[in-house]
Amino acid sequence: MKMFMAGLSTETNSFSPMPTGLLGFEEGLIHHGNATQDPVQYWTGPLHIWRDAAEELGWDVVESLSAHAQPSGPTVRPVYEAFRDEILADLRASGPVDVILLTLHGAMIADGYDDCEGDLIAACRALAPDAVIGALLDPHCHLTEVMMDNATLLVAYKEYPHIDVPERAADLFTLARDAATGVTQPVMRDYDCRMIIAMPTPDQPMRGFVDAMQAREANDGVLSLSIAHGFPWGDHPRVGTRALAICDGDADLAQSEATRLGQALWSMRHELHRDIPDLARALDQAEAAPKGPIVLADMSDNAGGGAPSDATFMLREMLARGMTSIATGIFWDPVAVRICREAGEGATLDLRLGGKCGPMSGDPLDLRVTVRKLASGLTQRFGKLPAPMGECVWVETNGIDIVINDTRTQTFHPEAFEKLGIDLTQRKYVCVKSSNHYQAGFAPMAASIIPVATPGAITPDFANIPYTKRSRTYWPAIEDPFS
Repeated sequence: MKMFMAGLSTETNSFSPMPTGLLGFEEGLIHHGNATQDPVQYWTGPLHIWRDAAEELGWDVVESLSAHAQPSGPTVRPVYEAFRDEILADLRASGPVDVILLTLHGAMIADGYDDCEGDLIAACRALAPDAVIGALLDPHCHLTEVMMDNATLLVAYKEYPHIDVPERAADLFTLARDAATGVTQPVMRDYDCRMIIAMPTPDQPMRGFVDAMQAREANDGVLSLSIAHGFPWGDHPRVGTRALAICDGDADLAQSEATRLGQALWSMRHELHRDIPDLARALDQAEAAPKGPIVLADMSDNAGGGAPSDATFMLREMLARGMTSIATGIFWDPVAVRICREAGEGATLDLRLGGKCGPMSGDPLDLRVTVRKLASGLTQRFGKLPAPMGECVWVETNGIDIVINDTRTQTFHPEAFEKLGIDLTQRKYVCVKSSNHYQAGFAPMAASIIPVATPGAITPDFANIPYTKRSRTYWPAIEDPFS
Protein backbone atom coordinates (compact mmCIF):
# COMPACT_ATOMS: atom_id res chain seq x y z
CA MET A 1 0.00 0.00 0.00
CA LYS A 2 1.05 3.57 -0.71
CA MET A 3 -0.47 6.55 1.12
CA PHE A 4 -0.26 10.18 0.05
CA MET A 5 -0.99 12.89 2.64
CA ALA A 6 -1.16 16.67 2.76
CA GLY A 7 -2.73 19.53 4.69
CA LEU A 8 -4.18 22.88 3.68
CA SER A 9 -6.49 24.89 5.90
CA THR A 10 -7.88 28.19 6.97
CA GLU A 11 -11.38 29.25 8.00
CA THR A 12 -12.68 32.12 5.88
CA ASN A 13 -14.69 34.95 7.38
CA SER A 14 -16.23 36.64 4.36
CA PHE A 15 -16.84 39.81 6.39
CA SER A 16 -13.32 40.16 7.83
CA PRO A 17 -11.34 43.25 6.75
CA MET A 18 -8.10 41.25 6.46
CA PRO A 19 -7.29 39.09 3.41
CA THR A 20 -5.56 35.76 3.93
CA GLY A 21 -2.33 35.83 1.95
CA LEU A 22 1.06 34.20 1.98
CA LEU A 23 2.14 36.10 5.10
CA GLY A 24 -0.81 34.64 6.99
CA PHE A 25 0.26 31.11 6.09
CA GLU A 26 3.90 31.85 6.86
CA GLU A 27 2.88 33.15 10.28
CA GLY A 28 0.74 30.02 10.74
CA LEU A 29 2.73 27.08 9.46
CA ILE A 30 4.09 25.95 6.10
CA HIS A 31 6.01 22.72 5.46
CA HIS A 32 6.90 21.50 2.02
CA GLY A 33 6.73 17.75 2.57
CA ASN A 34 8.54 17.64 5.89
CA ALA A 35 6.00 18.51 8.60
CA THR A 36 6.42 15.16 10.34
CA GLN A 37 10.14 15.82 10.79
CA ASP A 38 9.28 18.62 13.23
CA PRO A 39 7.59 18.34 16.63
CA VAL A 40 3.82 17.91 16.70
CA GLN A 41 1.71 21.06 16.60
CA TYR A 42 -2.04 21.54 16.42
CA TRP A 43 -2.20 21.75 12.63
CA THR A 44 0.32 18.99 11.90
CA GLY A 45 -0.90 16.45 14.47
CA PRO A 46 -2.98 14.43 11.94
CA LEU A 47 0.01 14.00 9.61
CA HIS A 48 2.11 12.55 12.43
CA ILE A 49 -0.69 10.15 13.36
CA TRP A 50 -1.19 9.01 9.76
CA ARG A 51 2.51 8.48 9.11
CA ASP A 52 2.98 6.46 12.29
CA ALA A 53 -0.08 4.30 11.56
CA ALA A 54 0.86 3.70 7.91
CA GLU A 55 4.48 2.86 8.62
CA GLU A 56 3.41 0.44 11.34
CA LEU A 57 1.54 -1.45 8.60
CA GLY A 58 4.53 -1.33 6.28
CA TRP A 59 2.92 1.15 3.88
CA ASP A 60 4.91 3.59 1.77
CA VAL A 61 4.18 7.21 2.73
CA VAL A 62 4.41 10.24 0.45
CA GLU A 63 4.16 13.51 2.36
CA SER A 64 3.27 16.73 0.58
CA LEU A 65 2.48 20.29 1.58
CA SER A 66 1.21 21.27 5.02
CA ALA A 67 0.06 24.93 5.02
CA HIS A 68 -2.26 26.51 7.57
CA ALA A 69 -3.31 30.07 8.41
CA GLN A 70 -5.23 31.75 11.20
CA PRO A 71 -8.77 32.59 10.01
CA SER A 72 -9.20 35.90 8.19
CA GLY A 73 -10.92 37.10 5.04
CA PRO A 74 -10.92 35.28 1.69
CA THR A 75 -7.62 33.73 0.62
CA VAL A 76 -5.74 35.51 -2.15
CA ARG A 77 -6.35 33.52 -5.35
CA PRO A 78 -2.71 32.99 -6.46
CA VAL A 79 -1.81 31.81 -2.94
CA TYR A 80 -4.53 29.15 -2.91
CA GLU A 81 -3.79 28.05 -6.46
CA ALA A 82 -0.06 27.73 -5.74
CA PHE A 83 -0.69 25.56 -2.68
CA ARG A 84 -3.24 23.40 -4.52
CA ASP A 85 -0.94 22.98 -7.50
CA GLU A 86 1.98 22.00 -5.25
CA ILE A 87 -0.11 19.22 -3.72
CA LEU A 88 -1.25 18.03 -7.16
CA ALA A 89 2.29 18.10 -8.55
CA ASP A 90 3.48 15.96 -5.64
CA LEU A 91 0.57 13.57 -6.21
CA ARG A 92 1.46 13.20 -9.89
CA ALA A 93 5.11 12.63 -9.04
CA SER A 94 4.26 9.99 -6.45
CA GLY A 95 2.88 7.56 -9.02
CA PRO A 96 -0.19 5.42 -8.25
CA VAL A 97 -1.39 5.60 -4.65
CA ASP A 98 -3.96 3.56 -2.76
CA VAL A 99 -4.94 6.12 -0.14
CA ILE A 100 -5.00 9.94 -0.08
CA LEU A 101 -5.54 11.60 3.31
CA LEU A 102 -6.00 15.36 3.61
CA THR A 103 -6.22 17.46 6.75
CA LEU A 104 -8.38 20.42 5.75
CA HIS A 105 -10.85 22.81 7.31
CA GLY A 106 -13.90 22.79 5.08
CA ALA A 107 -14.71 26.51 5.15
CA MET A 108 -11.83 27.86 3.08
CA ILE A 109 -12.90 30.42 0.46
CA ALA A 110 -10.54 32.09 -2.01
CA ASP A 111 -11.03 34.75 -4.66
CA GLY A 112 -12.90 32.85 -7.39
CA TYR A 113 -13.35 29.69 -5.29
CA ASP A 114 -16.32 29.31 -2.95
CA ASP A 115 -15.21 25.75 -2.09
CA CYS A 116 -11.43 25.35 -1.94
CA GLU A 117 -11.64 21.95 -0.27
CA GLY A 118 -14.06 20.64 -2.89
CA ASP A 119 -11.83 21.98 -5.64
CA LEU A 120 -8.77 20.26 -4.16
CA ILE A 121 -10.51 16.95 -3.49
CA ALA A 122 -11.98 16.89 -7.01
CA ALA A 123 -8.56 17.57 -8.52
CA CYS A 124 -7.07 14.72 -6.47
CA ARG A 125 -9.88 12.45 -7.65
CA ALA A 126 -9.14 13.29 -11.27
CA LEU A 127 -5.51 12.21 -10.77
CA ALA A 128 -6.31 9.13 -8.66
CA PRO A 129 -9.73 7.82 -9.77
CA ASP A 130 -9.43 4.53 -7.86
CA ALA A 131 -7.82 5.76 -4.63
CA VAL A 132 -9.55 5.99 -1.28
CA ILE A 133 -9.67 9.73 -0.57
CA GLY A 134 -10.33 10.77 3.00
CA ALA A 135 -10.52 14.29 4.39
CA LEU A 136 -10.43 15.37 8.03
CA LEU A 137 -12.64 18.44 8.54
CA ASP A 138 -13.34 21.02 11.18
CA PRO A 139 -17.03 20.78 12.15
CA HIS A 140 -17.38 24.45 11.14
CA CYS A 141 -17.18 23.38 7.52
CA HIS A 142 -19.43 23.92 4.54
CA LEU A 143 -20.25 20.33 3.58
CA THR A 144 -20.52 20.71 -0.19
CA GLU A 145 -21.78 18.47 -2.96
CA VAL A 146 -18.36 18.53 -4.65
CA MET A 147 -16.72 17.28 -1.46
CA MET A 148 -19.37 14.57 -1.05
CA ASP A 149 -19.14 13.46 -4.69
CA ASN A 150 -15.36 13.18 -4.87
CA ALA A 151 -14.24 12.01 -1.42
CA THR A 152 -14.57 8.45 -0.19
CA LEU A 153 -14.60 9.50 3.45
CA LEU A 154 -15.26 12.78 5.25
CA VAL A 155 -14.79 12.88 9.02
CA ALA A 156 -15.34 15.98 11.17
CA TYR A 157 -14.13 16.54 14.71
CA LYS A 158 -16.97 15.80 17.10
CA GLU A 159 -16.05 18.24 19.86
CA TYR A 160 -16.43 22.00 20.06
CA PRO A 161 -13.97 23.06 21.54
CA HIS A 162 -12.00 20.89 19.10
CA ILE A 163 -10.12 18.82 21.65
CA ASP A 164 -10.51 15.52 19.75
CA VAL A 165 -8.41 16.16 16.63
CA PRO A 166 -5.99 13.26 17.28
CA GLU A 167 -8.84 10.81 17.88
CA ARG A 168 -10.69 11.82 14.71
CA ALA A 169 -7.47 11.64 12.68
CA ALA A 170 -6.99 8.07 13.93
CA ASP A 171 -10.61 7.27 13.05
CA LEU A 172 -10.12 8.50 9.50
CA PHE A 173 -7.01 6.39 9.03
CA THR A 174 -8.82 3.27 10.24
CA LEU A 175 -11.74 3.93 7.90
CA ALA A 176 -9.39 4.51 4.97
CA ARG A 177 -7.36 1.39 5.76
CA ASP A 178 -10.47 -0.77 5.86
CA ALA A 179 -11.79 0.70 2.62
CA ALA A 180 -8.46 0.32 0.81
CA THR A 181 -8.07 -3.31 1.88
CA GLY A 182 -11.63 -4.24 0.91
CA VAL A 183 -12.93 -4.77 4.42
CA THR A 184 -15.62 -2.09 3.92
CA GLN A 185 -17.33 -0.21 1.10
CA PRO A 186 -18.07 3.27 2.50
CA VAL A 187 -21.14 5.18 1.30
CA MET A 188 -21.80 8.77 2.41
CA ARG A 189 -25.07 10.68 2.69
CA ASP A 190 -25.99 13.96 4.41
CA TYR A 191 -29.04 15.81 5.71
CA ASP A 192 -29.62 19.57 5.70
CA CYS A 193 -30.78 20.67 9.17
CA ARG A 194 -31.59 24.17 7.87
CA MET A 195 -30.24 25.94 10.92
CA ILE A 196 -27.28 28.16 11.81
CA ILE A 197 -26.39 28.39 15.49
CA ALA A 198 -23.44 27.76 17.80
CA MET A 199 -23.38 24.28 19.33
CA PRO A 200 -20.71 23.91 22.04
CA THR A 201 -20.40 20.28 23.11
CA PRO A 202 -19.27 20.38 26.78
CA ASP A 203 -22.78 21.12 28.10
CA GLN A 204 -26.14 19.44 27.71
CA PRO A 205 -27.94 18.75 25.50
CA MET A 206 -25.03 18.61 23.02
CA ARG A 207 -22.91 16.55 25.41
CA GLY A 208 -25.42 13.72 25.42
CA PHE A 209 -26.05 14.09 21.69
CA VAL A 210 -22.37 13.69 20.81
CA ASP A 211 -21.92 10.78 23.21
CA ALA A 212 -24.90 8.96 21.68
CA MET A 213 -23.65 9.71 18.15
CA GLN A 214 -20.27 8.22 18.97
CA ALA A 215 -21.81 5.15 20.63
CA ARG A 216 -23.82 4.47 17.46
CA GLU A 217 -20.69 4.16 15.33
CA ALA A 218 -19.37 0.70 14.44
CA ASN A 219 -22.83 -0.81 15.00
CA ASP A 220 -25.22 -2.26 12.41
CA GLY A 221 -23.18 -1.11 9.42
CA VAL A 222 -22.68 2.47 10.62
CA LEU A 223 -19.02 3.39 10.11
CA SER A 224 -18.91 7.08 11.03
CA LEU A 225 -21.24 9.92 12.02
CA SER A 226 -20.41 13.62 11.95
CA ILE A 227 -22.15 16.94 12.43
CA ALA A 228 -21.04 19.81 10.21
CA HIS A 229 -22.00 22.80 12.35
CA GLY A 230 -21.17 25.16 9.50
CA PHE A 231 -19.19 28.41 9.81
CA PRO A 232 -21.79 31.18 10.13
CA TRP A 233 -19.54 34.00 8.89
CA GLY A 234 -18.62 32.31 5.62
CA ASP A 235 -20.78 33.74 2.83
CA HIS A 236 -21.39 30.43 1.06
CA PRO A 237 -24.49 28.86 -0.53
CA ARG A 238 -24.21 25.78 1.72
CA VAL A 239 -23.42 27.45 5.04
CA GLY A 240 -25.38 25.79 7.82
CA THR A 241 -25.69 22.62 9.85
CA ARG A 242 -25.65 19.21 8.17
CA ALA A 243 -25.60 15.68 9.50
CA LEU A 244 -23.28 13.21 7.76
CA ALA A 245 -23.39 9.41 7.89
CA ILE A 246 -20.97 6.88 6.42
CA CYS A 247 -22.29 3.33 6.20
CA ASP A 248 -20.88 0.07 4.86
CA GLY A 249 -22.23 -0.47 1.35
CA ASP A 250 -25.77 0.69 2.11
CA ALA A 251 -26.80 4.07 0.72
CA ASP A 252 -30.34 3.81 2.12
CA LEU A 253 -28.99 3.18 5.62
CA ALA A 254 -26.58 6.10 5.27
CA GLN A 255 -29.43 8.41 4.27
CA SER A 256 -31.61 7.09 7.07
CA GLU A 257 -28.89 7.62 9.67
CA ALA A 258 -28.08 11.13 8.43
CA THR A 259 -31.77 12.04 8.49
CA ARG A 260 -32.29 10.58 11.96
CA LEU A 261 -29.27 12.43 13.29
CA GLY A 262 -30.19 15.72 11.64
CA GLN A 263 -33.81 15.64 12.75
CA ALA A 264 -32.76 14.88 16.32
CA LEU A 265 -30.48 17.91 16.25
CA TRP A 266 -33.24 20.09 14.78
CA SER A 267 -35.56 19.08 17.60
CA MET A 268 -33.01 20.44 20.11
CA ARG A 269 -32.58 23.84 18.44
CA HIS A 270 -34.38 25.91 21.08
CA GLU A 271 -32.39 24.33 23.89
CA LEU A 272 -29.13 24.91 21.99
CA HIS A 273 -29.78 28.53 21.05
CA ARG A 274 -28.35 30.41 24.03
CA ASP A 275 -29.25 33.89 25.19
CA ILE A 276 -25.92 35.70 25.06
CA PRO A 277 -25.89 39.00 26.98
CA ASP A 278 -24.61 42.17 25.37
CA LEU A 279 -21.64 43.97 26.87
CA ALA A 280 -23.56 46.11 29.36
CA ARG A 281 -25.68 43.24 30.68
CA ALA A 282 -22.69 40.89 30.87
CA LEU A 283 -20.65 43.35 32.92
CA ASP A 284 -23.62 43.94 35.22
CA GLN A 285 -23.72 40.18 35.82
CA ALA A 286 -19.96 40.05 36.39
CA GLU A 287 -19.96 42.89 38.92
CA ALA A 288 -22.81 41.21 40.80
CA ALA A 289 -21.02 37.86 40.99
CA PRO A 290 -19.86 37.07 44.55
CA LYS A 291 -16.41 35.75 43.70
CA GLY A 292 -13.92 35.16 40.90
CA PRO A 293 -12.28 34.27 38.71
CA ILE A 294 -15.15 35.24 36.40
CA VAL A 295 -14.26 34.42 32.80
CA LEU A 296 -15.76 36.87 30.29
CA ALA A 297 -15.54 35.73 26.66
CA ASP A 298 -15.12 38.49 24.09
CA MET A 299 -16.90 36.34 21.49
CA SER A 300 -16.95 38.83 18.62
CA ASP A 301 -13.21 39.47 18.61
CA ASN A 302 -12.15 35.86 18.17
CA ALA A 303 -9.14 35.47 15.88
CA GLY A 304 -10.23 31.85 15.40
CA GLY A 305 -13.29 33.16 13.55
CA GLY A 306 -11.47 35.73 11.44
CA ALA A 307 -11.75 38.75 13.76
CA PRO A 308 -8.70 41.01 14.17
CA SER A 309 -8.31 40.31 17.92
CA ASP A 310 -7.52 43.95 18.65
CA ALA A 311 -10.99 45.19 19.65
CA THR A 312 -11.15 47.48 22.65
CA PHE A 313 -14.90 47.56 23.38
CA MET A 314 -14.85 45.36 26.49
CA LEU A 315 -11.73 46.79 28.08
CA ARG A 316 -12.89 50.35 27.41
CA GLU A 317 -16.20 49.72 29.17
CA MET A 318 -14.51 48.02 32.12
CA LEU A 319 -12.19 51.01 32.49
CA ALA A 320 -15.17 53.38 32.33
CA ARG A 321 -16.83 51.46 35.15
CA GLY A 322 -13.70 51.60 37.28
CA MET A 323 -13.35 47.81 37.37
CA THR A 324 -10.01 46.39 38.50
CA SER A 325 -8.46 43.01 39.29
CA ILE A 326 -8.64 42.15 35.59
CA ALA A 327 -6.52 39.97 33.31
CA THR A 328 -7.35 40.40 29.62
CA GLY A 329 -6.01 39.18 26.29
CA ILE A 330 -4.72 38.16 23.88
CA PHE A 331 -4.61 41.51 22.05
CA TRP A 332 -3.02 41.26 18.61
CA ASP A 333 -1.00 44.47 18.30
CA PRO A 334 2.45 44.04 16.72
CA VAL A 335 3.09 47.79 16.96
CA ALA A 336 2.49 47.81 20.72
CA VAL A 337 4.62 44.68 21.10
CA ARG A 338 7.49 46.37 19.26
CA ILE A 339 7.26 49.50 21.41
CA CYS A 340 7.24 47.48 24.64
CA ARG A 341 10.18 45.34 23.54
CA GLU A 342 12.17 48.47 22.78
CA ALA A 343 11.30 49.94 26.18
CA GLY A 344 12.20 46.73 28.04
CA GLU A 345 10.92 45.03 31.17
CA GLY A 346 10.20 47.41 34.04
CA ALA A 347 9.68 50.42 31.79
CA THR A 348 6.67 52.68 32.29
CA LEU A 349 5.36 54.42 29.19
CA ASP A 350 2.32 55.75 27.35
CA LEU A 351 0.99 53.05 25.01
CA ARG A 352 -1.73 53.15 22.35
CA LEU A 353 -3.41 49.72 22.37
CA GLY A 354 -5.68 48.05 19.82
CA GLY A 355 -8.34 49.55 17.59
CA LYS A 356 -6.12 49.42 14.51
CA CYS A 357 -7.99 47.28 11.97
CA GLY A 358 -11.17 49.26 11.36
CA PRO A 359 -14.56 50.07 12.93
CA MET A 360 -15.05 46.50 14.15
CA SER A 361 -11.96 46.96 16.34
CA GLY A 362 -13.27 50.02 18.15
CA ASP A 363 -11.10 53.03 18.96
CA PRO A 364 -7.56 52.63 20.31
CA LEU A 365 -6.97 52.98 24.02
CA ASP A 366 -4.29 55.35 25.30
CA LEU A 367 -2.94 53.89 28.54
CA ARG A 368 -0.09 54.51 30.96
CA VAL A 369 1.42 51.04 31.36
CA THR A 370 4.33 49.25 32.98
CA VAL A 371 6.01 46.44 31.05
CA ARG A 372 6.00 43.48 33.45
CA LYS A 373 7.27 40.69 31.18
CA LEU A 374 8.58 40.04 27.66
CA ALA A 375 8.67 36.50 26.26
CA SER A 376 9.37 34.68 23.00
CA GLY A 377 8.42 31.23 21.80
CA LEU A 378 5.57 30.61 24.23
CA THR A 379 2.74 28.21 23.44
CA GLN A 380 -0.70 27.58 24.94
CA ARG A 381 -2.52 24.27 24.84
CA PHE A 382 -5.48 23.68 22.56
CA GLY A 383 -6.70 20.28 23.66
CA LYS A 384 -3.55 18.18 23.89
CA LEU A 385 -1.57 20.07 21.26
CA PRO A 386 0.52 23.26 21.55
CA ALA A 387 -0.45 26.47 19.73
CA PRO A 388 2.23 29.17 19.28
CA MET A 389 1.73 32.69 20.60
CA GLY A 390 4.71 34.51 19.02
CA GLU A 391 6.29 37.47 20.81
CA CYS A 392 4.30 38.17 23.98
CA VAL A 393 4.15 41.13 26.35
CA TRP A 394 2.49 41.52 29.73
CA VAL A 395 1.71 45.12 30.61
CA GLU A 396 -0.07 46.40 33.71
CA THR A 397 -2.12 49.54 34.19
CA ASN A 398 -3.94 50.40 37.43
CA GLY A 399 -4.61 46.83 38.50
CA ILE A 400 -5.34 45.54 35.00
CA ASP A 401 -3.02 42.96 33.39
CA ILE A 402 -3.02 42.95 29.58
CA VAL A 403 -1.42 40.31 27.35
CA ILE A 404 -0.40 41.50 23.87
CA ASN A 405 1.25 39.51 21.07
CA ASP A 406 2.30 39.72 17.43
CA THR A 407 0.83 36.41 16.20
CA ARG A 408 -2.96 36.41 15.84
CA THR A 409 -4.49 33.66 17.90
CA GLN A 410 -7.48 33.27 20.15
CA THR A 411 -7.09 32.64 23.86
CA PHE A 412 -7.31 28.87 24.35
CA HIS A 413 -5.86 28.20 27.79
CA PRO A 414 -4.85 29.85 31.08
CA GLU A 415 -1.25 29.22 29.96
CA ALA A 416 -1.62 32.33 27.77
CA PHE A 417 -1.50 34.33 31.01
CA GLU A 418 0.28 31.99 33.42
CA LYS A 419 3.41 31.49 31.32
CA LEU A 420 4.00 35.22 31.58
CA GLY A 421 3.64 35.06 35.36
CA ILE A 422 0.02 36.22 35.80
CA ASP A 423 -1.76 34.34 38.59
CA LEU A 424 -5.39 34.14 37.44
CA THR A 425 -6.58 32.87 40.82
CA GLN A 426 -5.76 36.33 42.17
CA ARG A 427 -7.91 38.14 39.56
CA LYS A 428 -11.66 38.61 39.81
CA TYR A 429 -12.17 39.03 36.06
CA VAL A 430 -10.44 37.14 33.23
CA CYS A 431 -11.34 38.42 29.76
CA VAL A 432 -10.52 36.11 26.85
CA LYS A 433 -10.77 36.79 23.13
CA SER A 434 -12.48 33.58 22.04
CA SER A 435 -15.97 32.36 21.13
CA ASN A 436 -15.95 28.89 22.67
CA HIS A 437 -12.59 27.11 22.46
CA TYR A 438 -11.50 28.80 25.70
CA GLN A 439 -13.95 26.66 27.67
CA ALA A 440 -11.80 23.53 27.60
CA GLY A 441 -8.94 25.29 29.36
CA PHE A 442 -10.70 27.90 31.48
CA ALA A 443 -13.77 26.07 32.77
CA PRO A 444 -11.80 24.09 35.39
CA MET A 445 -10.49 27.27 37.04
CA ALA A 446 -13.48 29.60 36.63
CA ALA A 447 -15.98 30.40 39.35
CA SER A 448 -18.35 31.34 36.53
CA ILE A 449 -18.24 31.91 32.77
CA ILE A 450 -20.10 34.68 30.93
CA PRO A 451 -20.08 34.63 27.10
CA VAL A 452 -20.47 38.20 25.84
CA ALA A 453 -22.02 39.39 22.56
CA THR A 454 -19.57 42.24 22.19
CA PRO A 455 -19.45 44.45 19.10
CA GLY A 456 -16.97 43.16 16.54
CA ALA A 457 -16.33 41.03 13.48
CA ILE A 458 -18.25 37.88 14.43
CA THR A 459 -21.23 38.98 16.49
CA PRO A 460 -23.38 35.93 17.36
CA ASP A 461 -26.56 37.31 15.76
CA PHE A 462 -27.16 34.35 13.48
CA ALA A 463 -30.53 35.53 12.18
CA ASN A 464 -29.07 38.70 10.70
CA ILE A 465 -25.71 37.82 9.14
CA PRO A 466 -25.65 39.75 5.83
CA TYR A 467 -25.27 36.84 3.40
CA THR A 468 -25.21 37.50 -0.33
CA LYS A 469 -24.88 33.87 -1.48
CA ARG A 470 -27.00 32.00 1.07
CA SER A 471 -30.79 32.30 1.18
CA ARG A 472 -32.53 33.10 4.47
CA THR A 473 -34.29 29.71 4.54
CA TYR A 474 -32.73 28.70 7.85
CA TRP A 475 -33.61 28.89 11.53
CA PRO A 476 -33.48 31.29 13.38
CA ALA A 477 -33.79 33.66 10.40
CA ILE A 478 -37.26 32.15 9.84
CA GLU A 479 -39.24 29.99 12.21
CA ASP A 480 -39.91 27.03 9.88
CA PRO A 481 -37.48 26.68 6.98
CA PHE A 482 -39.00 23.28 6.11
CA SER A 483 -42.40 24.74 5.30
